[in-house]
Formats: sequence, C-alpha cells, structure tokens
Amino acid sequence: MLLSLRIQLAEIKNPPVWRRLTVPAQFSFHKLHLSIQLAFGWENYHLYQFSIDGFNSDESISVPHEDDWHKVEDSKKVKLSRVFSTVGQKYVYIYDYGDHWTHNITVEKVEDIKASKADCIAGVGACPPEDCGGPGGYQDLKKILLKPKHSEYESIKGWLGLEEDEQWDPAAFDLEKTRAVISKVKSIER
Repeated sequence: MLLSLRIQLAEIKNPPVWRRLTVPAQFSFHKLHLSIQLAFGWENYHLYQFSIDGFNSDESISVPHEDDWHKVEDSKKVKLSRVFSTVGQKYVYIYDYGDHWTHNITVEKVEDIKASKADCIAGVGACPPEDCGGPGGYQDLKKILLKPKHSEYESIKGWLGLEEDEQWDPAAFDLEKTRAVISKVKSIER
C-alpha cells in the first residue's frame, strides 16, 4: 500500500510550511522520520516522536530511552500500516523537544500500489532554520530580516550564512531538489 500524507508545521503562517509525501505503508516510523527530515530540510540533530496528541499522549513512537515516563514503542519496529489505514486520520510528529516543532500529519490517500521509496509530490514554504527558537523564534527571525536597520539584522544574516546581497525567502521551496533527496529513503532497512 502507498500512503499519501500531508504534513504541516503547526503555528507557522505567512507562508505556511507543508509537504505532501507518498510513503510505502511498510515503512517503519523511523523511515517516515527520515523522510520528513529530508522533505522539510531539517538536519536530524534532535530527538523526535510520533503520537496521537503530541506531548499529551500516554503512548508514543520514538527511540526508546530508559528515562521515558510513558510507553514508547521503537520507531524502527513499528510499521506505518499498523497505525495509518484510513483517509482523514491525524497524527502528530514532534521534532526537537527544545524548539518543539510540531508537524500535523493527515492521511490523504491509501492506495493499493506497491512502492519501495518515499516521494515528495508537493510543498509550500521554506523550512525554518534549525535551532532558531521554535515557531516564536522563527516569526521573530522573519520580522528582523525585513528590517535592515534592526540591531540584530547583521548577526541573524551571518548566523544563517547569507551573503551581503542574499535574503531569506520564507516562501522558498524547490520540489525537484526535495524529490531527489527524499528518493534515497527506501524500504530496505540498513
């Protein structure tokens, strides 16, 4: 089976940031994590979890750790087909517990098609920079970059690695580049 998932960053507007992925239902949740990382442009530096209600859930799918305070299933062992089966289902993916990037996942299609790799078929908006302070920090960053006379303007541009004449484009999204990168996530476990 092939799942079509719409994954949207919560709390990010003007523009919103979302991706539409197709992934084989036999993928593990860890493979979905890798697919989301590549589709959004995250750098896979931080912890993550999947759950029904985010941090409020009694159970999650993640990388188990001895300090877990609730039930955690191993993301490398749980297949997507065990959770996703119905159009309209919703789930939450949280990346980076400090910045708390919440991604809302909605199942848009469940098709009887064999597939062995992930694909990104649509998307909008640039991925926020890693470690920028979560949704609030990202909103502040965008505001600062609109004001060249702001006291933090130059330091933010430097932190982002932008050249003198470069600007941060929150609407930027390159579908072809994203498709090339995400196609490396395949069904075969390494």
